[in-house]
Amino acid sequence: MPSITGKYQHYKNENIDDYFTAVGVPYMGRKMMSMSSPLMEITMDGDTMTIKNSSLMRTVDYKFKFGEEYEENMPNTVIKSVTTKVNDNEIETKSIIPETNAKCGRHYLFTDDECVVTLTHENAAVPGKRYFRRVP
Repeated sequence: MPSITGKYQHYKNENIDDYFTAVGVPYMGRKMMSMSSPLMEITMDGDTMTIKNSSLMRTVDYKFKFGEEYEENMPNTVIKSVTTKVNDNEIETKSIIPETNAKCGRHYLFTDDECVVTLTHENAAVPGKRYFRRVP
């Protein structure tokens, strides 16, 4: 059974430009995000999980307790999110964008070697995927 906590380095994307286009990210933002290679660090402190993404452009961290609503600050809005543990190697974040009531989310699948983050949005025909290798 893989551990969820740890450090992960981004190494590839799948359908990410199409996903960002569908959700309305401007051209320059899409290109910058699809070219970035963030380091994702996941830690637990008691019952609080932190997911921190660091890149040359910015660092974003989310702190939450499973099953409790929290806010995520996006470049142009604040979304309401709830993260749950699906099983020992999967977590899922479901979010609502208050201005439009659009539903979006992230699904994290962990193995011994990597984490695959699947990004969904009700306006995107296909999900975007970001792949991260576990860093020792």
